[in-house]
Amino acid sequence: MRILEKNIVQEKHISGTVSIGSLCLESGEIIENAVLAFERVGPLNAPVVLVCHALTGDQFAVGTEEKPGWWRGLIGANQAVDTEQFQVITFNILGGCNGSTGPLAVNKNTSKPYRSTFPHVTVRDMVNAQRKALNQLGIDHLYAVMGGSLGGMQVLEWGIMYPKDMKKLFVFAATPFLTDYGIAFNRIGIEAIENDPNWKQGEYSSAQDIKGFEIARMIGMITYRSPSLFTERFARTKCHQNGKNPLYEVESYLRHQGEKLTSRFDANSYLTLLYTMNGHDIGRNRNGWESASNLYEAEIIAFSYENDLIYTPELMSTFVSKVSKSHYYRIPTKFGHDGFLVEFNKWGYFVKEHLEN
Repeated sequence: MRILEKNIVQEKHISGTVSIGSLCLESGEIIENAVLAFERVGPLNAPVVLVCHALTGDQFAVGTEEKPGWWRGLIGANQAVDTEQFQVITFNILGGCNGSTGPLAVNKNTSKPYRSTFPHVTVRDMVNAQRKALNQLGIDHLYAVMGGSLGGMQVLEWGIMYPKDMKKLFVFAATPFLTDYGIAFNRIGIEAIENDPNWKQGEYSSAQDIKGFEIARMIGMITYRSPSLFTERFARTKCHQNGKNPLYEVESYLRHQGEKLTSRFDANSYLTLLYTMNGHDIGRNRNGWESASNLYEAEIIAFSYENDLIYTPELMSTFVSKVSKSHYYRIPTKFGHDGFLVEFNKWGYFVKEHLEN
């Protein structure tokens, strides 16, 4: 095992970067000296739960008391995923920008950052990278794999690519393929970024200079939550006059979300991952998604969220009905797609029940 960096926050909380060597992608392109950043929380001899993050997430699903992770409401001591009973490992995905090999990494062949030359990666490439990283950490079997959105896409591929490697698959706010509606919204975001004058074919000075990146995030935010939640939260409230025109609270909110993302995320990574999501289809080269549904050996526990515009409950329930060992929960919520990140009191106990059963 070769861990390049290691920072022990406390006895049961480790974060670092693990080398996985040369990684051959589905395209045939090879990434030399690839690394994945990770967080590992819980007893090191406990059953392993692998967590896969979404589009703009990172490896810190749990985080610390001082800086809670993005799934802290679900994972932790005495939580639905109890880190006293399980050890939880999360990797920053291949193509990400929080320590794993991605567009910000240096291309060994050119001695310069990849930026927009970073190769196309598929969800299956991400899963292969994680399998190699787990091997380096000395882990050959998982108790469960779980994730939402892009993370859920990875979970679905884990179950087919390595069907004997886990007992349970928890899929949140994802579908067996990304629909044309989802691809359409991603295309608008891609166009906004790539047509920004400051984009410069990916050679921008700072992601914060790319107004199109902010716009792409605004577009995404509209699909993440429901119209009724927007109405309930903002109620056509005005902030102030913007010159001769009024500015509404909802407009200010979207601007803020766009600016916040560009201050912490890389635009090249964002594009890389949008293209990855567009290609998601468990049925690719497997005679279609319905045939692929028969390939699962692990138990699938799937969650859909009402008002999810892109990953509809109807499609996910149809998929689950074709899987031999499965459970399906449709969660009522106004949060839509973002339901897997909030309101844990509504659905976390289902996760706990299936984990501990």
